[in-house]
Amino acid sequence: MSAEHPNTKHGGFERRDIGVGGVLYFLLILAVICTVTAGLVRGLYHYLESRSDAEQPPVSPLVSNIPKDTRKLPPEYKSDSEGADYAKYLKQNFPSPQLEIQERDQLNKIRNDEDQTLATYGWVDQNAGTVRIPIDRAMDLLAQRGLPVRTETSAPAVAQNESNRNKGTRQ
Repeated sequence: MSAEHPNTKHGGFERRDIGVGGVLYFLLILAVICTVTAGLVRGLYHYLESRSDAEQPPVSPLVSNIPKDTRKLPPEYKSDSEGADYAKYLKQNFPSPQLEIQERDQLNKIRNDEDQTLATYGWVDQNAGTVRIPIDRAMDLLAQRGLPVRTETSAPAVAQNESNRNKGTRQ
């Protein structure tokens, strides 16, 4: 009763399901297709970039040094990891007005400057003697002194003066 299975001689699997030659042939065709596709895509991008360069409008004569490719930072500006060299690169190579480099940092700086202006004493116009005081102090002074009040003139006297003027002009 020790009848052996006929496929045990071949390593425990059936040889007719898949062959090594078929797998290698598939991988070879896949590599060739990927290589051809990568070459086509590279050629397409090269064509599109050369077409885009040809259709660019002429550069303003006010620009002194025209960088060839502005998408890559030149090596002399890559030493600073904080971006200060990038800002220097933009100032040297691009005319004004320039785009903001770090919008959040610039907005935070503007807000901090405004807060500093609103919370400190300082001169608005030193020649005229106009000063700026903090908002909290201004509100305290306003609460102590009150709002300025306009002196009231009698309304009937103003109306009577108006009617007298109108009579004099009609005659």
